[in-house]
Amino acid sequence: MTKKVYVYKSFERFWHWMQAILIIFLGFTGFEIHGSYNFFGFEEAVMYHNISAYLFIILIVFAIFWHFTTGEWRQYIPTYKNMVAQMRYYLYGMFTNAPHPTKKTVLSKLNPMQKLTYFGLKILIIPLSVSSGLFYMLYRYPQRHEIKFLNIDSLEIIAIVHTVAAFFLVSFLIVHLYLITTGEKVTTNLKAMLTGYEELEHDDSELLKLKESK
Repeated sequence: MTKKVYVYKSFERFWHWMQAILIIFLGFTGFEIHGSYNFFGFEEAVMYHNISAYLFIILIVFAIFWHFTTGEWRQYIPTYKNMVAQMRYYLYGMFTNAPHPTKKTVLSKLNPMQKLTYFGLKILIIPLSVSSGLFYMLYRYPQRHEIKFLNIDSLEIIAIVHTVAAFFLVSFLIVHLYLITTGEKVTTNLKAMLTGYEELEHDDSELLKLKESK
């Protein structure tokens, strides 16, 4: 028996869509800066890329505050329980209509592979992308204050780190776009992130935990 449940809160949905838009725009302007094509022009692409980067950082700050004040950070703690079963499901199970190995609930929205992926993004890929981007934008700015130990002799390593992190983010986005089509219907997961509601298996114990956590 399934029941329509409010899974994704308003800020969670706002953060999700704004993050997606900013990552796409950062990737678009970033590739232009690298000379892949010409759309805005180099100088405007750099300006728009920097503005988007600062907006992304502001969004991250609000998201961190929201995750810790609501306790939602617990959703991303990695677990190896059902990890192998989840990998098998993604490799061939979902193509043969096999049942999903993990049960989605409000208190556990992510399966083991999603938890591990998002955990890696939050503690490694995004911090690397943001920190290398800031180093790139603030390159040699401290020199005017004669803080010589903060100077960097070359941007090459920073540029490589920033580009590698960006490719990981773009790769994640492509895979993510594909996986949202693998719900009960092609639009099921997309609709859930737009409305906040999703059809989940009814579980009285889950409802009790939710009441106790409030």
